Amino acid sequence: MFVGTGSDVGKSVVNAAFCRIFKQDGFVPAPFKAQNMSLNSFATPEGLEIGRAQAVQAEACGIDCSSDMNPVLLKPTNYITSQVVLNGKPIGNHSATEYFLKTDRDKLFKEAMKAYQRLASKFNPIVIEGAGSISEINLWEKDITNMRVALEVNAAVFLVADIDRGGVFGSVFGTMQLLPEKEKKLIKGIIINKFRGELKLFEKGKQMMEDITGIPVVGIIPYFRDIYIEQEDSVIIENKFGLAINTKLNIVVVLLPHMSNFTDFNMLERLEGIHLYYTASQEEIERADIVIIPGSKNSISDMMYLRKTGLAKSILKAYDQGKAVYGICGGYQIMGKEIRDPDHIESDIEIIPGLGILPVITTLSSGKTTEQCTFKFRESDDICKGYEIHMGETTSDTESYLCMISDSKKDGYFLNPKTWGTYIHGIFDNETIIKYILQNNGFSEKTNNIDYKTFKEEQYDKLADIIRKNMDMDYIYQVLLNKSI
Repeated sequence: MFVGTGSDVGKSVVNAAFCRIFKQDGFVPAPFKAQNMSLNSFATPEGLEIGRAQAVQAEACGIDCSSDMNPVLLKPTNYITSQVVLNGKPIGNHSATEYFLKTDRDKLFKEAMKAYQRLASKFNPIVIEGAGSISEINLWEKDITNMRVALEVNAAVFLVADIDRGGVFGSVFGTMQLLPEKEKKLIKGIIINKFRGELKLFEKGKQMMEDITGIPVVGIIPYFRDIYIEQEDSVIIENKFGLAINTKLNIVVVLLPHMSNFTDFNMLERLEGIHLYYTASQEEIERADIVIIPGSKNSISDMMYLRKTGLAKSILKAYDQGKAVYGICGGYQIMGKEIRDPDHIESDIEIIPGLGILPVITTLSSGKTTEQCTFKFRESDDICKGYEIHMGETTSDTESYLCMISDSKKDGYFLNPKTWGTYIHGIFDNETIIKYILQNNGFSEKTNNIDYKTFKEEQYDKLADIIRKNMDMDYIYQVLLNKSI
């Protein structure tokens, strides 16, 4: 189990690395995170919903993802309320106060442990990820995902700390000092992550860390930028704010307050000659060649935000100038004439005008579509892959669909090659769609063919390699095999 001194210290990536390492070493591993909070989710083959990080880790294991890998998922709908997804299905919206103080924590924990046991009956080892910091003493009584899990399954626990933030000695020592004795005994090693510079310069620091904690430092992982692993935490978006670049084809993703599934644009980011960036600047939206309105967990609130900030005018100006405007899921809903919420799924507002770019009307409902899909895009015969996660239905008086899912279900609305919307997440992971939008937006440079699946496999192997080189793997296996430590 990998736990952290704080959020965004690199637990998810370290977890993915060990998933791949164990697979390479002949085991059949699977990831597990009892409770996750994320706007970035994924649909399992059974049509259930889990956090994106566990789907990525399952991919690193070489197995299909399942809801057992993330039995409790919290998807924020605003700053104080989240949709609670249990075993892959939504069970309602709760405020933070309601969730932490009024839900039956023991019942949720039991459900999570049932999921763990189902995984453990089929896979070995189970690679567990904690959440945030394990030293938030005010949350211990409500914990269903950190050291309570470790105690329940007697996990070998490794504490991950981010040295790039500074204060690594204080964060590690303070974390260890706050833990109850029974939890301290489970901590088998410390992993220092995101180290910059020559590793040998930290040899003295390593010894000092071991002296003050009594725990071995089992790995010092260098800071790297050349390995690409999909991440679910919106903190990563902060590194992608940007400005248009005159020498490239500029693709802007409109930065929405409730943006979800930003992994939709990972393949676009990898292409030479293309500059993809996120912004909430009117000027930078208007400078872009292609505008993408991404998924949203609260399309009504985000539509109101676009009008209030003037970003709606900038998107419409780009559209009027003949620039491409594409919408994904909530962004597709926002591009329409109206969003209706008669059952108050997202807000107290029952009808709100959309941007009016597409002649469609969305009616929100409590039913949720979560499924992986294969589809054909426009007139192409190529089989593409994606997934749907949305609530509500979008209709139009005129039929002009964008995709045909499994030869029977029509998706999206096609206005013209530069203007369409879709419910399919991951649509830009398909080379057919990438070539289509580039050709229809005057991109004349040749783009090397990209097999995104092969690319990701290469990245998992690179990640495993760098972790192996900087980790005491003999010690890790001694711990796991219950040998002398």
